[in-house]
Amino acid sequence: MREIVLDTETTGFDPFSGDRIVEIGAVELLNHMPTGETYHVYINPERSMPIEAFGVHGIGPDLLEPPQPPVPGAVLLKDKPVFAKVGQGFLDFVRDSKMVIHNASFDMKFLNAELRWMGLRELPMEQALDTLAIARKRFPGSPATLDALCRRFNINNSNRVLHGALLDSEILAEVYLELIGGRQPDFGLATNATTASSGVSDDWRPAARPTPLKSRLTEDEQSAHDVFVEKMGDGALWKA
Repeated sequence: MREIVLDTETTGFDPFSGDRIVEIGAVELLNHMPTGETYHVYINPERSMPIEAFGVHGIGPDLLEPPQPPVPGAVLLKDKPVFAKVGQGFLDFVRDSKMVIHNASFDMKFLNAELRWMGLRELPMEQALDTLAIARKRFPGSPATLDALCRRFNINNSNRVLHGALLDSEILAEVYLELIGGRQPDFGLATNATTASSGVSDDWRPAARPTPLKSRLTEDEQSAHDVFVEKMGDGALWKA
C-alpha cells in the first residue's frame, strides 16, 4: 500500500482571496514504512508575501513589501517556478495514492484551486486522510497540533523552528505511524505488497513445497504415538 504524507506552505488562508502555495513537500510510504522517495518544490506565488505568513514559514523575503535583505538560509521565490510548471509533476508523484495530511481540508483547498486554475484534474477529498481528525478522535480534548503530537509521542522536532513543507511531512509521517498504532503496525506481513519503483511483489511468504518432506518418525515412534492417542479416547484432537 502506497501513501503520500504531504504538507504545503502558503501566502495565507484563502486561495479564493488571492493566496497561493509557495512550497509543497511530500514523503512516500510503502506499507507504512518510508521508502526514501520525496517530492519537494518551492513555488513563485506571483504575488507579494504577507508579513504574517513570512513570520510562520520564513519563505520569500524577496516578495515582502518592502523586500527584506537576504539572510543565510532564506529561501527566495522570485527565481522559483510558478505552479503551472510543477502541477503535472506533482500529480505524477501522487498518482492515486492516499494522501496523509494534517488538517487536510486546508491543503486540499489550495491544491485543488491551483490545479483547477491550470485545467488539471483535481484531487478528490476521499483521497486524503486527515491526521488532525484522527488525533482529535483518539485524544478528545487534547491539543492536536503537530508540535503537541510530537511531544505526546516523544518525536524529536527540534529542527522545526519555522514551518517547512518537507520537514513537516517527515515529522508528520512519524506522527501518523504512531497514531495508527506505531511503526510498521502490520509487522511487514501485509499481502500483495509491491515496490514503489518496480511494481514487483515483495511478499516474503514462501510458496508451498511441490513435494512434502518425508516424515522423520520411525515406525516404532509412530506406533507409540498411536497407542498414546488411543488411550485418550474419541475426543482426542489427533482423531478430529
